[in-house]
Amino acid sequence: MQPEGHLWTPRCVGSKQHLKRCYAAARRSEALTEPVAARRPSAAAPTPPQNVQVSRLPNGLVIASLENYSPMSSVSVFVKAGSRYEAVENQGVTHVLRLAANLTTKGASAFKICRGVEAVGGSLSVTSSRESMVYTADCLRDDLDSLLGFLVNVTTAQEFRPWEVDDLTSRVKIDRALAQQCPQIGVIEKLHEAAYKNALSNSLYCPDYMVGRVSCQQLQSFVEDNFTTGRMALVGLGVKHSILRQVGEGLLSVRSGAGAPVVKSVYRGGELRVQNNDDLVHALIASEGGVMGSAEANAFSVLQRILGAGPHVKRGSSLTSKLSQGIAKATTQPFDATAFNASYSDSGLFGVYTIAQADSAGEVIRAAIAQVRGVAEGSVSEADITRAKNQVKAEYLMSIESSEGLLEEIGAQALASGAYHVPDTVLQAIDAVTLNDVVKAANKFVDGKKTMAASGHLINTPFVDEV
Repeated sequence: MQPEGHLWTPRCVGSKQHLKRCYAAARRSEALTEPVAARRPSAAAPTPPQNVQVSRLPNGLVIASLENYSPMSSVSVFVKAGSRYEAVENQGVTHVLRLAANLTTKGASAFKICRGVEAVGGSLSVTSSRESMVYTADCLRDDLDSLLGFLVNVTTAQEFRPWEVDDLTSRVKIDRALAQQCPQIGVIEKLHEAAYKNALSNSLYCPDYMVGRVSCQQLQSFVEDNFTTGRMALVGLGVKHSILRQVGEGLLSVRSGAGAPVVKSVYRGGELRVQNNDDLVHALIASEGGVMGSAEANAFSVLQRILGAGPHVKRGSSLTSKLSQGIAKATTQPFDATAFNASYSDSGLFGVYTIAQADSAGEVIRAAIAQVRGVAEGSVSEADITRAKNQVKAEYLMSIESSEGLLEEIGAQALASGAYHVPDTVLQAIDAVTLNDVVKAANKFVDGKKTMAASGHLINTPFVDEV
């Protein structure tokens, strides 16, 4: 719920003579006995730098905070409640739950939440992924107490009223329609559906047959199984650690428990093709990659930059990447190609994503696969490794420059491992990647069971067993 901003400009009431008299009175009250340039502002006591503090409460809740002395405070509740935790009978429940974040709770009505957030000029938002849901409150430091109450309400005191849930159906349809208009989203969703038997195969969006059919009972049951302190992390920026501990020990304790057991994802490989009249063919071919936070995942990140992870210049192209250079030799038709890399808590996907004209799709896909095969055979230098590692480190450091990126990084680590690794530790792990590690990662893609998703006019697009 992003409150609407209002700009208010006060107007001075009174005559110009009145304003002049006030100015003159103020001037006479303080004689200027020394030049302005000679005055020095009083030196404020420097604030000592703080490190990220992480602790785990007896109820299982992980608390992480960084006091950065900012006038703004941001607090997020990270929950292991992404779409991977859906079952067959409640597909799409996380999509509806994300939209229901601003509905009436046991402690406050939807109107009260909206008005309360707007009154302090703050914001209350929710995002979701396959792994987690994140509820975030942003406001001025002085107003944090009032906003924390609303944050706790929407995460631990949900009350799903039938008429409010029914009103979400139109918003679910709009979300689905917008996603279907983006071929990239469709191909990535189809890739996960084909790659896994369960868990990670679940879509981020409510399937067609469940639109308007997710019941209040299913929403409440999902919340009770997953929104527990053993599956949560409370993370804050610009807030004292002791304040978050009080919130965790008091208000969030109503959700104590470990929650439902986690089902491990099973990779299978496969293929899904969406035939339509689009002139451009979007194709994504992947194998199982590295688990999030592992050394193998770092090797795949470096391999991604070697092959090409997108342009580094605004509105530019990846002319220096191996994928672009290799495919350009195979076809004169326009194309776009990048390496795809996604890491999760128990699996991962790595592959190549190509966009090409229908007539040249086959040439582009085979040329892209050939570039990965070349790396697996050793056609990569130490200079390529060094350049790629520098890109990975630079992107990581730039991502945590913003408060949003830093909050997300701290929360993801706290939720996954109950700890936080400082940037120096992360950079050392990236530097530890060797040429041999990258070659092994490329070989895992080449030799692994493939998964393919494609959409467009697929007359010249090869099947997965043909590449």
